[in-house]
Amino acid sequence: MIGYGDRAPTQCEVVRLFRETHPDLPPLNQGTISKIEAQYREMGHVRKVPSKRQAVVDDDTKLNLLLALEENPITPARQLARDSIVRDSEP
Repeated sequence: MIGYGDRAPTQCEVVRLFRETHPDLPPLNQGTISKIEAQYREMGHVRKVPSKRQAVVDDDTKLNLLLALEENPITPARQLARDSIVRDSEP
């Protein structure tokens, strides 16, 4: 709820307005409004951003990748990853 000029509401006013408008929802606090406003100012939206997860690699795959890298140290990492996916999918 960002306003313009002198009519920009304070975070406390936003909390009060939210509680009046949505009494059936859990109340927000000033800290929540502060985080939402900071995200909006930084990113231009308040949609949830998916977290970046690390891929889980089992020990056999790690060993195979290390052996392949030892055989040919100039092989690009993407090629090693593609090759390991192909090997894992074969029966």
